Amino acid sequence: MTARWTVAVPLLALIPLALTWGTDPAPAVVVVVGLFLAGSVLAAVHHAEVVAHRVGEPLGSLVLAVAVTVIEVALIVTLMVSGGSETATLARDTVFAAVMITCNGIVGISLLLGALRRRVATFNAEGAGTALATVSTLATLCLVLPTFTTSRPGPEFSTAQLTFAAISSLVLYGSFVFVQTIRHRDYFLPVGSHSDEEHAAPPANRAALISLGLLLVALVDVVGLAKTESKPIEDAVESAGFPHSAVGVVIALLVLLPETLAAVRAARRDRVQTSLNLAFGSAIASIGLTIPAIALATIWLDGPLILGLGSKETVLLAITIVVGALTVVPGRATLQEGVVHLVLFGAFLFLAASP
Repeated sequence: MTARWTVAVPLLALIPLALTWGTDPAPAVVVVVGLFLAGSVLAAVHHAEVVAHRVGEPLGSLVLAVAVTVIEVALIVTLMVSGGSETATLARDTVFAAVMITCNGIVGISLLLGALRRRVATFNAEGAGTALATVSTLATLCLVLPTFTTSRPGPEFSTAQLTFAAISSLVLYGSFVFVQTIRHRDYFLPVGSHSDEEHAAPPANRAALISLGLLLVALVDVVGLAKTESKPIEDAVESAGFPHSAVGVVIALLVLLPETLAAVRAARRDRVQTSLNLAFGSAIASIGLTIPAIALATIWLDGPLILGLGSKETVLLAITIVVGALTVVPGRATLQEGVVHLVLFGAFLFLAASP
């Protein structure tokens, strides 16, 4: 049954969201907004699990990944429209941060928890390998190639190149969803799970639909309140002497909190495959939906769109892909693989703060 607070918090959070949108709130208000943000994150995880229990895997993890990404894309476009030329790298920075958070942070903590529980975390190599291959291709096409193309000066795509990247992203995303949910659904189902929740009766259709609606409301709250918190976060980052790009990392961490918590809870229940579905699925959705949306938005947006990564970020992406492949190919992972991914995630955070 849905707890009362998981219904009340997302709805009540709309009030501070409406009152603080586009304003510079006082410190006391920032604290209140932060509390509602945390409550909305927890509520989003709860409702995502209700929906996931009703529709089953892997559709359940797909719901949360797509919902978060769609709202995240809307936030990026909104910021780009109002931010002018200063937001030329916003899409690149956000997508790259999402890839690092999901493929190293979420994967690392999920494998670590799974290995601590069972000594060896087990999952479907076919499903995880398919997802990682899709992430790698999308990231290379959209974030690496712009650095090396010559049609435009700097790390930018020409109009034709951007159109090709956008269409390719949609094709890859659409085909992955088809494979994950229809063609090879069994590749993405949890392995060796015996949790009590798995045998519990699924919620009724009405309860699942209510949770789906509240999930969308909670995700709107998370992204909107994260935007409200972005100015105080920016001030704190600048006061600490960190580069401005670190602001995007902090906001990406806030926006991806629902998926992170859902993945952690799944791993603690011996459902590492569900955690990997959330991690890789979020990365695929982040690139596969963001790039086409930004490409469409460039029709009315002024200024350059810088997508190409720098050398430091390219190295981090390359080693993430290599380590990820070595992790998923056996279909089993030990404590060490989890630690390796978390160290890579730590390196990303450290270099974002100290480039």
